[in-house]
Amino acid sequence: MGNDLILAIDQGTTSTRAIAFSQNGQIHGQSQKEFKQIYPHDGWVEHDPGEIWQTTVQVCRDVIAACDTPIASIGITNQRETTIVWDKQTGEPIYNAIVWQDRRTADRCNELKNAGLENTFSQKTGLLLDSYFSGTKIEWILNNVDGARTKAESGKLAFGTIDCFLIWKLTEGRVHATDITNASRTLLFDIHKQEWDEELLQHLNIPKSLLPKVLECADDFGTTNLFGKPILIGGVAGDQQAAAIGQACFTPGMIKSTYGTGCFALLNTGEQAVSSSNRLLTTVCFRIAGKTIYALEGSIFIAGAAVQWLRDGLKIINSAGDTESIVESLDSNYGVYLVPAFTGLGAPYWNPNARAAVFGMTRDTNRTHLVRATLESVCYQTYDLIHAMKKDGASLSSVRVDGGMVKNNWVCQFLSDIIDANVERPQITETTALGAAYLAALQIGLFSSIDEISEHWHCDQEFEPKIDASERGNLLNNWKHAVQAVELFAETKS
Repeated sequence: MGNDLILAIDQGTTSTRAIAFSQNGQIHGQSQKEFKQIYPHDGWVEHDPGEIWQTTVQVCRDVIAACDTPIASIGITNQRETTIVWDKQTGEPIYNAIVWQDRRTADRCNELKNAGLENTFSQKTGLLLDSYFSGTKIEWILNNVDGARTKAESGKLAFGTIDCFLIWKLTEGRVHATDITNASRTLLFDIHKQEWDEELLQHLNIPKSLLPKVLECADDFGTTNLFGKPILIGGVAGDQQAAAIGQACFTPGMIKSTYGTGCFALLNTGEQAVSSSNRLLTTVCFRIAGKTIYALEGSIFIAGAAVQWLRDGLKIINSAGDTESIVESLDSNYGVYLVPAFTGLGAPYWNPNARAAVFGMTRDTNRTHLVRATLESVCYQTYDLIHAMKKDGASLSSVRVDGGMVKNNWVCQFLSDIIDANVERPQITETTALGAAYLAALQIGLFSSIDEISEHWHCDQEFEPKIDASERGNLLNNWKHAVQAVELFAETKS
């Protein structure tokens, strides 16, 4: 990136970060602020859009003030699917942001399935009919907020995922736009024709006037004047796609797996949108310079969020960093397994009614066993995703990993053992923000192509499988039984 600095806004599920990247993608300055998680009812998860905006402005100002070099461009990456509807005139949201984890529209998704519409949605969007995605969240807001539907039908409301909302606020209402990766997660966007789909909008009774313009990942998203001199917003991608870009997964067959609040594995499938036979998602990986690249994606709802539960819910650890030394004190899991289905099970199960459970506890079970079971659960869930990708035809010898959890060497080694593949951790693990920065840098000409970005990826450490097939098989068999028990309980409970 030369001497120019790119400011990446990484608006995540539990915190908002701003990171300034300098030449070679090195971090020049950063700031992070957590914000409140709101749980109105079982399975409901919300955020205060005002707090998201306030934390965004605060972390950006912190970083800009700390940098000696001016910011050349801004890239945005965000928690995907999280849904905001706001008044176009005032810019004020009419309801809290409904978070991607939220399950309130699960029954509505079942209604659509029972009406025989899942195939219609899936063929066009590459997605399954699940409350994870934005479409039914928008419909819920329009149906449940007083006056919302009337305002929507008269063109007075706007919808956006978090990136879109931030662009609107940063440009003071001048730009209502999103990028193709975020659009592809709404249940409303035809990923083959690459346009909003009229039929899907009709099925969910959503006026098209709510929707933003869809741009490429490296594009002109407008200019913000909120930080002194005008700064172009030059790059946008949903967090998982941004991580794939930060990991330089530009060649078909490359896989990255990101460990944040959830865990998401993306397999680059090139210019072909591959349909999964194993309940994975077909999604847009990125669109740059007129070329669209697709991916198969496996989505795990709870990864780092389970560690946060250990810290904030059970209060048995002080910080996520404590977990590595805790699990290293054990020579096995002592038969304790956690299925972290706090907000349902994602791929390949897609069971919104499942809830978390711990199996195998004895009188001797203590916090160390629970911590280990939590970390192991993330690796088992990743195995489920990788196994589904292999059944869809993928072959892999390595997986590139990133996110906060992979700073933990024990997690990386156990992951390699369980998926039976090499795990590559990059020198820069903040690849989600880095991907957004790369896109913004592309837009203003600091990179000439994605090939030039690839040259900046460097491996920090590679982990190779160490356990034998028998031990791996026993662990995975026990995990499978634990998941089956959770699903059976969900069935009997409902």
